Amino acid sequence: MKHTLTKAAAIGAIVAGAMFAVPTAASAYTPPPTGSVSTSTVAAGGTFTFFTDNAPFLPGETVTVTLTGENASGASLAFVKFAVETQNLGTTTANADGDVSTQITLPANATGTYTITATSASNPVGVSSTVTVSGSATDPGADDELATTGADSEALLTLWIGGGALLLVGGGIAVASAVRRNRQKAEATI
Repeated sequence: MKHTLTKAAAIGAIVAGAMFAVPTAASAYTPPPTGSVSTSTVAAGGTFTFFTDNAPFLPGETVTVTLTGENASGASLAFVKFAVETQNLGTTTANADGDVSTQITLPANATGTYTITATSASNPVGVSSTVTVSGSATDPGADDELATTGADSEALLTLWIGGGALLLVGGGIAVASAVRRNRQKAEATI
């Protein structure tokens, strides 16, 4: 009986230890490599930095950087213009940690959203990030929005309220006049 109790306690301790060890091992999660940009909104013709985290490439590996978006062929990598009608911006080299960091200049006529992708021989899927163009190189605060047409309902609100008030006052005067006339007729017939 004494040995049975000892064996049961030992098995219970092993099971309890496993219950704590398995979740700890399972939570040793390493996040996947990601691509990031220094700013998510850039003016047309503006420059931003694209960089990677968590070593998506081999140290010293050549990495190809591409840009996808409207007028992407006018963009440049590290201030070197590429006149070729393509979205391939060029190559850069991964650092000793397997990460890349490079500056990208959007074309002056850039609009919309652009996707930056970095790929290599060891990571053909690559990592990517996006930037959105807001404004233009000459007016960074200007957004590419449709022009306002038609009437502005907020400006018309005071007109509607004023018109409604005049209508109520006019109706009140008309009712008061009718009541007064009816009284005068009633007094005249008595």
